[in-house]
Amino acid sequence: MESHRGRIASLEPVTLPLFHPTEDPGPSFASLLRSVGQGPVDLPADASDKLEITHGTTVVAVKYADGVVIAGDRRATSGNLISHRTMKKVFAADRWSGVAIAGAAGPAIEMVKLFQLQLEHYEKVEGHTLSLEGKANQLSGMVRNHLPAAMQGMAVVPIFAGYDRKRDKGRLWAFDVTGGRYEEEDHVVSGSGSLHAGTVIKLGQRAGMTRDEVVELVIQSLFQAADADSATGGPDSMRGIFPIVATITADGFTELAEAEVSERFDAVVDAIAVRHGGSTTSDSVGD
Repeated sequence: MESHRGRIASLEPVTLPLFHPTEDPGPSFASLLRSVGQGPVDLPADASDKLEITHGTTVVAVKYADGVVIAGDRRATSGNLISHRTMKKVFAADRWSGVAIAGAAGPAIEMVKLFQLQLEHYEKVEGHTLSLEGKANQLSGMVRNHLPAAMQGMAVVPIFAGYDRKRDKGRLWAFDVTGGRYEEEDHVVSGSGSLHAGTVIKLGQRAGMTRDEVVELVIQSLFQAADADSATGGPDSMRGIFPIVATITADGFTELAEAEVSERFDAVVDAIAVRHGGSTTSDSVGD
């Protein structure tokens, strides 16, 4: 017992640091830790320039009579390097909605997985699916909660699309890094190639377009974005890598077969080759 008391007596008393009134860290415990050199390290505002953060690029969504076409290229970059050639950026959120991601790839994919889980959980608890606008609100909150990371260069800017079964039409939403959500009437684009893809869609979109016409327009927009933006991946016939394209209609989320996407990209390449006096893909195969 004596030895135990002796050990207790030998322990140094815990004392709190004293501060001059002008240096008071305030009521924040985190500020107190930082003031004595024990707090977490704050990432600088230019953290994305110093860390090799993988970014996903160009995604688009276009509305038409039967619903929505949503698509995205497959390239992911880290600075000036291609880090991944087969990244998936278009996901089914649930049966009647989809989300496409642009920005910091890691948190973007994590956000999509959590979003899918939340929609599934809501359906199991409530016995019915969340309304399409409710899903957009849910995703908006998740983007807003990610704002501190976005301020450090790891922004996530998704697009959300779906088929509203109550209104019998497709609907689109764009977001900004603060969580602001904006419903669009015709199309939504996001990512580094969005300026070029959006221009193609604006010039080519018209009322009454069929599913095939909208798919062709989306593919042309991604092709032109890849041609002008090095961070956007175009069709890679040698490796068999093509952008992901999906439709969301009354029948649900349906991803187009790779063979159809490949065929449509070949048609775009052939049209451009003919325009410039070159050989088409079919000519190359025949040779």
